[in-house]
Amino acid sequence: MSIIRSWWSVAAALVMMAVVGVLAFQNLSGNGQPAGIASGNGRIEATEVDISALSAGRIASIRVDEGEFVTRGQPLVQMDLRQLDAQKLQAEAQLRRARIGVQTAESLVVQAEAQHKAAGAAVEQARAGADAAEARLARTESLARSNVASQQVLDDVRA
Repeated sequence: MSIIRSWWSVAAALVMMAVVGVLAFQNLSGNGQPAGIASGNGRIEATEVDISALSAGRIASIRVDEGEFVTRGQPLVQMDLRQLDAQKLQAEAQLRRARIGVQTAESLVVQAEAQHKAAGAAVEQARAGADAAEARLARTESLARSNVASQQVLDDVRA
């Protein structure tokens, strides 16, 4: 029995040496990661965030990759501004046209006011002419009744 017992002793010693060797190897080699990094199995779910622009348009370039960490205020995409720039130029041209229209309307108002004043002056001139003609007619009629003016002069004044 001593052979069986010695055989079991050798086998037990070999098993213990193997266990100590495996533990020492794991301890010395680590798991291939630097200190402070843990590994494990699990499931990570991303948080979806909806983003939107203040105005609609085409995207010229995307500045981040899918899954990349981003911070608040970080530009994510570059918008294609060509169409918006064209719309801006068109709006500026319409504004200039409107301002020119306002200037034209203001000058037409000034012109109309001047024409109104001229028409008022013409009316006053016509009234003064009519008043003078009436006075001349009255004087000529008075002179014709006194036989100082002839009938011909009276007819000329009436005409």
